[in-house]
Amino acid sequence: MTTTFAMDTPELETAPQAPAGQAVASSKALYFQLLDTAQDAAASSRDYLRAQIEAARQEPCDLPESVWELPGWIQGRAEAVGIAYREYLAARKNGAPRRYFGSKSHALYFLKGAAPTKLADGAWLYGTLGRWENPDFHPLIKTYLEELGDGVPDKNHVTLYRRLLAAHGCEHWEGLSEAHFVQGAIQLALAYNADQFLPEVIGYNLGYEQLPLHLLITSYELNELGIDPYYFTLHVTVDNAGSGHAHKAVQALRNLMAQSGDPAAFFQRVLDGYRLNELGACTTSIIAAFDLEAELVEIFTAKAAVGRNMHSDYCRVAGRSINDWLGEPKQIPEFMAAMENAGWIQRGQDVEHSRFWRLIQGERAEMFGVFSAYEQQVLRDWIQAPRDADASQRTTRVLSHRARQRTLDTLNQHAGRSGYPERGLIRRHAAGALQGDTELRELEEKVAGAAGKTEAMAMLARLMSPSVHHTAIGLMATRLYSQLLDA
Repeated sequence: MTTTFAMDTPELETAPQAPAGQAVASSKALYFQLLDTAQDAAASSRDYLRAQIEAARQEPCDLPESVWELPGWIQGRAEAVGIAYREYLAARKNGAPRRYFGSKSHALYFLKGAAPTKLADGAWLYGTLGRWENPDFHPLIKTYLEELGDGVPDKNHVTLYRRLLAAHGCEHWEGLSEAHFVQGAIQLALAYNADQFLPEVIGYNLGYEQLPLHLLITSYELNELGIDPYYFTLHVTVDNAGSGHAHKAVQALRNLMAQSGDPAAFFQRVLDGYRLNELGACTTSIIAAFDLEAELVEIFTAKAAVGRNMHSDYCRVAGRSINDWLGEPKQIPEFMAAMENAGWIQRGQDVEHSRFWRLIQGERAEMFGVFSAYEQQVLRDWIQAPRDADASQRTTRVLSHRARQRTLDTLNQHAGRSGYPERGLIRRHAAGALQGDTELRELEEKVAGAAGKTEAMAMLARLMSPSVHHTAIGLMATRLYSQLLDA
């Protein structure tokens, strides 16, 4: 007899209720708490999820009414995205401008704004690792393992995104607004509450693994601007509806809903989880929020807090010392205008014509290192854009439903990036990575010495949490877990 979820986890069949009259943790605070000390945020993360589910019920839901319709629905959306993408490419070929990014700094602003979500990529499935003995959970577990790159750094999604941020000086994203952390907080909260919120986990996964048009356009325009799009193009392939994560999402829903004591109630909660994808900042809203001059003002304001007492009195603009200008944040826009009027900045010309630029870039730049690569790109684009072109740097808000659609595209330029070991996932005492690394060698020995597979899998799962899986020990644990799962 098949054990139902109602018997396995008593809380599962009762739909979670939002906390009445109770303060719910902020998305930003919960996000960092779950990454740092998840065990201390157990109760608050459940309350947070209940509140977000209640809010999400106000969002539209385009899922079909029955599970058997899902494959056709997914395929239809993928085909629609493919047609829309062809139309986009045709328009670009005929001279249309980029749809999303007015400049390279605009694209980097997006990468930074999406960081809280991308650095929790796949986290919502972490709580399924403990169900490895049930084959019906394997589509979800396999999806999580693939989000982790099966333990290979060059395929681990979080590792890839961290590298992308570092390559462009976008690592400092912790100061983003509350809305930027909503999706990441939801993903992490689901990660640590899968037993109580399994239908919502399944629904969220179903929504997230669909194929959005914006993914294809973003990849195309990032590449055009000289930014490696591999993190994004990788998702185009692994999330495909035929055999990828989208397919696995439907497979898991079918199998697990069939085991529920009340499939209809289960599916309603799946819809709640699906709608959670609609909350907080998303790709198009982050892109639409960019304002080149406002971003530069914010950068200068942050610099002023540190540098307002660091300049000599003889350094003056419009008769006032730099320390005086930087002493009051409200003066920053006026200060920027004063530098332009005084000729320190030559708008609409190459940056090399601006004296201020030469202060931060060059062999004898007095302010070398003050501005990060991202901040320099914002300054460069602002200087080179004529004043009357500022408005063109503000992308018109995209009024589209946050469709979770992803479609297939080629990865020709990245076909050589396998990153996988040539002779298997794990080799005791293999030359290279394991030799001389005590921590990794000890983990392998602990797994080998475990009382049984259950103990070994539990040990490894603890090292595959959202905050650890991208580290050396987490990557090793993922490789071992993957090997044991298929053993």
